[in-house]
Amino acid sequence: MKKLSVLGSTGSIGRQTLEVCANNPGEFAVVALAANASADAMAGQIETFRPSLAAMRDRQAAGQLQKICRERGLKTEVLGGDEGLEAVAAMPEADMVVAAMVGFAGLRPVMAAIAAGKDIALANKETLVAAGHIVMPAVVRHGVRLLPVDSEHSAILQCLPGGEPRAISRLILTASGGPFYGYGSEQLSDVTVEAVLKHPNWVMGSKITVDSATMANKGLEVIEAHQLFGVDYNNIDVVVHRQSIVHSLVEFRDGSVIAQLGLPDMRLPIQYALSFPDRLPQRYTTLSLAQLGSLSFAPPDNQNFPMLPLAIAAGRRGGGWPCAFNAANEEAVFAFLRRELSFQCIHRLCDQVLQEIELPDTVDDLDAVEAVDSLARAVAGRVLKRFSGGKGR
Repeated sequence: MKKLSVLGSTGSIGRQTLEVCANNPGEFAVVALAANASADAMAGQIETFRPSLAAMRDRQAAGQLQKICRERGLKTEVLGGDEGLEAVAAMPEADMVVAAMVGFAGLRPVMAAIAAGKDIALANKETLVAAGHIVMPAVVRHGVRLLPVDSEHSAILQCLPGGEPRAISRLILTASGGPFYGYGSEQLSDVTVEAVLKHPNWVMGSKITVDSATMANKGLEVIEAHQLFGVDYNNIDVVVHRQSIVHSLVEFRDGSVIAQLGLPDMRLPIQYALSFPDRLPQRYTTLSLAQLGSLSFAPPDNQNFPMLPLAIAAGRRGGGWPCAFNAANEEAVFAFLRRELSFQCIHRLCDQVLQEIELPDTVDDLDAVEAVDSLARAVAGRVLKRFSGGKGR
């Protein structure tokens, strides 16, 4: 039985991870859980899975959870703050850590897990975007496995013989195009938060759903693919595939192309990461190509969705630029969700931050990465204030 620590257990990926565990009795034991601030949701998970340790990043939420656990007679130890997250990540009993926290906050816990010799099921792409040049050498140094949970990168892993990137000519990442595929600039100027959060295929958290709509998410995934598989940016392409059935493709140097197909259900790549290299029995809806009838592919619209090329350009520059892009994007998305910034001005803010920020020549440790992250967020805050009194119109 594989023992798991789950970071971000109350979020979308975390909840689906626990569902996979529940659907495969005898395969997994949940020994530790961590989340940000949802004390009631965490208490429910503790009652179901009875982990030895739980942590809430928000200290007030940790206090609430401790009280709930006492009232319900739950014996789980509860910690608070970032040190609590790192304790869950380095839990001695755990064999694998599921890194499902959203955003840059997931970086330190992932590094703590790697240093503790834990295999990682990585759903937190920002970890590799901001610090892949630090994370991947640490993976090698500590002899652990980092297995992608993102459906696109899981697909690439499944297309590689033995899980190794041999003889690759090109990686082809697919994108759904989000809810506004085919929209022009005028149509995009009036989209609402509610419309953005209605993804046509996937059920995801709000931040990643906004990123999908802007195509920033696909840019982050290109950077992640570069870090995971060591493939040059010139050899990573993106195609829009509206049906979200082909999750990615690998072209080999002999011209052969292998694709991984499946329904848009995150439980499938989660389960594969948890069981790798084995495959557990199918417990979800199966794919019927006959019912689908046809699959379509098209180039991305970089003119109306410029976050994709902006992210890739930051990735190509390397150093602190991917981290700065990620931080600016997080701040822009949060401002959009607060209705302080229009949809189209998410790109405008990120582009302005990358124009104004001054980065050090080298960003070679976690402290330097965190300094870049803080600087980019500060610049983003100043830019946001300049955008028509914070409305970004």
